[in-house]
Amino acid sequence: MKLSQLVDNFNELEMEDLEIKNIRYNSNDVEPGDLFVAIKGYVTDGHKYVKNAYESGAVVAIVEDYVEVDIPQIQVENSRIALADMSHKYFGEPSTKLNMVGITATNGKTTTSFMLDTIYRLDGYRTGIIGTVYTKYADVMVPSILTTPESYDLQRYLYDMVGNNIEKVTMEVSSSAQELYRNKNIDFDIVTFNNFSREHIDQHGSFENYYKFKSRLIREAQEKTACVLNMDFEEIERLAKETKGKVVAYSLENSNYDFTIKDLDLSTGFGKYRFEILKEVNFNGVKIAPDSFEVELSASGFSSVMNSVAAIIVALLEGIDKEIIIKALKLFTGVERRCEMIYDGDFKVLDDHFANVRNIDVTLDTLKQMSYKDLHVLYAIRGSRGVELNRETSERMVEWFEDLHLTKVFATLSKDVVGKKDIVLDEELEVFKEIMSAHNMEYEIIDTLADAMKSVLGEINEGDVLLLAGCQGMDKGAGFLYDELLAVGKPNLDILKDKVENRIC
Repeated sequence: MKLSQLVDNFNELEMEDLEIKNIRYNSNDVEPGDLFVAIKGYVTDGHKYVKNAYESGAVVAIVEDYVEVDIPQIQVENSRIALADMSHKYFGEPSTKLNMVGITATNGKTTTSFMLDTIYRLDGYRTGIIGTVYTKYADVMVPSILTTPESYDLQRYLYDMVGNNIEKVTMEVSSSAQELYRNKNIDFDIVTFNNFSREHIDQHGSFENYYKFKSRLIREAQEKTACVLNMDFEEIERLAKETKGKVVAYSLENSNYDFTIKDLDLSTGFGKYRFEILKEVNFNGVKIAPDSFEVELSASGFSSVMNSVAAIIVALLEGIDKEIIIKALKLFTGVERRCEMIYDGDFKVLDDHFANVRNIDVTLDTLKQMSYKDLHVLYAIRGSRGVELNRETSERMVEWFEDLHLTKVFATLSKDVVGKKDIVLDEELEVFKEIMSAHNMEYEIIDTLADAMKSVLGEINEGDVLLLAGCQGMDKGAGFLYDELLAVGKPNLDILKDKVENRIC
C-alpha cells in the first residue's frame, strides 16, 4: 500500500510516496519496507526505538517529536490516533463489513460478551469475541494481554474475521481503550453501558476522567447505532441526552423504561426472573413488541442477572427469537472467576475476582439473597495496588460482612502463587488489619494460598457456603480447592475438575 493511502495530508508533505509493506508500533517486529509508529507509552517511549526500527528496515516513521535518525519522519499531534487511523485504512475498514457490538461497564463486560456470544452461536451464527479473556474466532484463539487490543492488532483481527466469514462480533471496550484510541474507527451497530462505579482512578488521574473516557463509547455513537443504557445509574442515564445514537433504556429497579425484570429469585445462587418488554422498540427493521418471558440462569450471582439483561436486549435488537435466548442463557454456565459456582456438593463454593467496590457489592448482595447455614470467606489481599484501593475495598467488605453476620475472615498473602508485580506490600497488609480491627472483625492472615485453603475448609460444614475472593492472588484457588476435596474423597468433583483443567487465568 502506498504511503499516500495511509496519510490524510500526504499532498502537503514534501516526501516520496513510498510503498509500505506493513505498519508496526513495536520496533522488534519491524521488517524491511515497514512504517514505524513511535508511541509514547506508560512504560517507555517509542521514540527511543526509531533508530532500531530504521536499522531493521523501516522506511518511514510516524513521530510526535522529531528524532535525530536518518529516516523520513511524519510529525503528528497524537501517534496513537495516527496508528488507529492508518491501521483502519491498511486493513480496508473491516468493522464496516461486520456486525459489531461494543460492551462497556465497570463490571461484567466479559460475562455479558460471553452470554451474547453463546446466544449468537446457538442461533447458528459464526462469531468472534474480543475481550479480557481472549480474542477468539474460527480456529483462532489468542489469550488477551489487554481487554481491548491495540488499534493495529484490533484491526488485524477484524480483517481476519472478515476473511473467515464471521457474522457477529462481540467486543469488550475498556476505559483504557477509549482513552488511548484503541477502538477508534470501529463501526458499532450496537453499544451498551451496563453499570458504572469507581475504578481505575490511578490510571486516569481522577474519577471525572474515568467517566469521560468510559462514556465516550456512548457519547460518540453514530445515529445508526443502538445505545443500550442501564438507567439505574445516574451517570449512564444522563448520556441519553448526550448521544446521537438510538437510546434503548432498561432498569432493574422500576418500570419506567423499555425493559425491566420482575420476581427475581436468587435463593439457590442461580438467578430466576421474568424479563419484561414494556414498550414497543424498533431498530434496524426489527420490531420488538411488549411481552414477558421467564429466564433461568446457570451462571451464578446477581451480577449474572444484570449481565444477562443487557445480553437479552442486544439479542432482541438483533432479531433473535426469545426461545433461543432462553435456551442459550440456561446453557451458559459463566465466565471463570466471575461469581462462579465452582462446587455444589454438601456445601457450595463461589469464586469471584472481587476487583473493586462495585464488584464486592454485587457479589455479596448475591450471598445475602442465597439460602445457606453459615458463610465462610477466604480473601486474597490484592498486592501492589496501593493503600487507598485496599482501604476502600476492605471497608466495603467489612460493612457487608457485618450485614451477613460473618464473624471471621481468612485472608492470604498468596506468596506461593503471585509474581513480583502482585506481592502484598507491608502497608497494604497493615491497612487490611487496621480496617478489620476497627470493626471488631476476627481475621487470620496466612502466608500461602495452599495453607489458607486447608484452614478455611477445616471450618466448613454441610449446607455452608465458601466464598473464594480476590484477584491475582486467588486465581489458583480452584486448583487448591480441588486438591483438598479430592484428598478427602468428596463426591461431585467432575465439574470442579473440568473448570480447573480448562482455566485460562
